[in-house]
Amino acid sequence: MFRWRLSQAVCVLSACVCLVLAYEEDFEVNYTDTYYNEITDGETPEPTPSPAPCNSPDLTKWDKIFSMLENSQMRENMLLQYADDIIKVEMGSLRGEMLRFVAQYGGSCGVAVETAGRRMALQLEGRVRETLERLKSREQTFAAPGNSFGNSKHLEVMLQQLLSAAQTQTSRLAKLETSCFNSPGAGMGMNTKTGSQLPEGGGAQLREQEVTSQEVALDGVLAALQETRVELGEVLRSLRQRYLPAGCEMALLFPMCSRRIYTSVIPDVPLSVSSFTVCMWVKPTTVSNKTVLFSYGNRRNPYEIQLLLSQTSALFTIGGEAHLVEAPGVVNPGGTSEWIHLCGAWSSEQGLASLWAAGKKVASTPGVAEGHILPDGGSLQLGQERNGCCSPSPSSGSGVAGFEGGFDPKMAFAGKMTGVNMWDRVLSEEEISQVALQEGQGCKQRGNMVAWGVTEMVPHGGAQFIN
Repeated sequence: MFRWRLSQAVCVLSACVCLVLAYEEDFEVNYTDTYYNEITDGETPEPTPSPAPCNSPDLTKWDKIFSMLENSQMRENMLLQYADDIIKVEMGSLRGEMLRFVAQYGGSCGVAVETAGRRMALQLEGRVRETLERLKSREQTFAAPGNSFGNSKHLEVMLQQLLSAAQTQTSRLAKLETSCFNSPGAGMGMNTKTGSQLPEGGGAQLREQEVTSQEVALDGVLAALQETRVELGEVLRSLRQRYLPAGCEMALLFPMCSRRIYTSVIPDVPLSVSSFTVCMWVKPTTVSNKTVLFSYGNRRNPYEIQLLLSQTSALFTIGGEAHLVEAPGVVNPGGTSEWIHLCGAWSSEQGLASLWAAGKKVASTPGVAEGHILPDGGSLQLGQERNGCCSPSPSSGSGVAGFEGGFDPKMAFAGKMTGVNMWDRVLSEEEISQVALQEGQGCKQRGNMVAWGVTEMVPHGGAQFIN
């Protein structure tokens, strides 16, 4: 058995050897290198010349400028994008800080704001009540037949409306206090109904809504208070226009421009002085090229003293129109609805003449009638001048003994006048500023030559005293 298997193995091995020998005879192995593009010595080609590389032309000046512009534009866009990113980040952080601040201090700050607003409303209501009581007392004091207080009821109605508006603001502030600031956990992210802590996102949203609603309510209150303030200012301006300035209790009314309408002043002492100061409050209805306020003169010189208005200017003359002091921009050309305080001062020693408006010196001129002394025995008028242009008619009764002449209607004053005073000296700046205070008591500081409310003043024509 073993021999048989050995013989089989030998046969198989022999067959394999025969196959190997047959394969080596069919294929010859060539170990040399084969080059199909090999060039022989006789076939060497001429080298092909290669063209020179392209040389780019030099950049022009405009190309360089455009390149610089493109670079600068890119840098600018990068900077803008960077700044925008920074702003977004900072605004986000600022919003977070504000929300945290409101969550921590919203209740206390809100209470403080509400308290301040309520105090303002109470003060406003108190002032309105005080103004109303003052109006009623003045109406009872000065009410008389023929006075110009027919519209007091209308003014009282306006003040009542203002008072009701102030009360409305007080109630709105009280509602704001009840709804926004007295609730437990206000501004702290708490649910006031259940008392449970809200989630972080819901709490932030709720706080933001509360802050927005509080801001809207406060904006409404502020707008209403500003409207009330405007109404109160209108009422105060109406009161200033209706009532007399500087504590004066009466005024002279010149209803129209007429040669027959003026007021004669009869001083108790002679006007032969070397210095003086004359002051008055005026409220002109209209102003012409020459509107006479105060005039003193005699037969020889009708223009010894003149205090005039000319369009927008105030004029002051001593001894004639050659000695003139002018202050432009004092009044409106068509008249004014406000009272104006004017003063004219002059000293013969240095010839210094000055004009004052609203307590401030507006013009000053030296060498005006230096060494001159006012003559005695002249005529003093308010609202007109006796210039000799027009002979007075016998029926008018406006003539003054020893003074030939008349009045020119083009120079007549139309409006109101009060607080006319004259001193025999030059008042100081402090004294004039005190007399010119509209809310002060300037009418009680009377002159020693002409004193308002003491010196005799005789209205003529349609001129009259009013309260």
